[in-house]
This record gives sequence, structure tokens and C-alpha cells, in this order.
Amino acid sequence: MAIPAVRLNHAVLFVSDLERSVRFWTGAFDMEVVTREPKADAVFLRLARSGNHHDLGLFGLGGTAEPKLPGSVGLYHLAWQVDTIDELDAARDVLLRLGAYTGESSHGATKSVYGADPDGNEFEVMWMLPRESWGDYDTAAPVDRLDLAAELRQWSGVHTATAPGSA
Repeated sequence: MAIPAVRLNHAVLFVSDLERSVRFWTGAFDMEVVTREPKADAVFLRLARSGNHHDLGLFGLGGTAEPKLPGSVGLYHLAWQVDTIDELDAARDVLLRLGAYTGESSHGATKSVYGADPDGNEFEVMWMLPRESWGDYDTAAPVDRLDLAAELRQWSGVHTATAPGSA
């Protein structure tokens, strides 16, 4: 029997400077601090529209911690889903403003922009097409150039993570 999980509930990152990371994640994603655990040098954050207790945990290791080497074994990135392509466009602007933007791509059924936190932990902000529009992408995940302007013209205002008006 397999584990009957329904989705990833939260992620936890080791960071070198806990307060710098809290500022980054709360500023970039408008997360709120749920709680601090001083004994573990940890902070737990929640997204504004989340039903989770926390979406991200940050554990401080201190400034002498060795950074993760790009392309080394371990977690590649986290993916944060937004509800509309318009929110993806706004996320791109936020990442650019913070100097955290690292790229963008189309994976067919999903459209993505990428960033990195101050410790180099990579993350994706993604929007998913309506399920009925996946077509051949139901079983494919290409890495293609994202034409965000064209995607905005086609999909602006279409909600895929929440029902319209529920967020």
C-alpha cells in the first residue's frame, strides 16, 4: 500500500541568517509569522490565503553555515501556486524588484517564474492552466520559453487555484 497523501502541506528550509530570511519571505509572499521557536532558532510562516497552520518553516544555522552548492544532491526548488496568470505577472514584478528573479518558463500545463532567496534556495511561482485545457500536456512537461504577454492576453482573469470570489 502507498501513502495516500493529497498534496505537500509545508516546506522547511535551513537558512544562514534567520531574520534576513524572515524579511525576504514575508516581503516577497506577504507571509505572516505564525510562531517563533527560540530553542530551535526557528520561525514558521503562513501565506495570507492558506488554510495550513504554516506553509514554510525556517531554521537558522548561523552565518558560518556552508551554502548549498548549485546542482548538488538535495532539494532543487519549491513551487508556490498562484490563482491567476495576472498574479503570476505580478509575482514576476515582485521578484525583479527584490533582485530575486532568476528566470521563467512554460511547462505546457503550467507557466512559471523563478527566484532565489538570500541563501540561494530556489523557488518557482507557477500558474496552472484550467484542467480541461491541458490537452497533450496531461502527460508532458516541456521546458519552453514563456511568452507571458501572450499568456496574459489568453488567460487573464481565469482562476485555477480557487473558485472566483473565494480568495
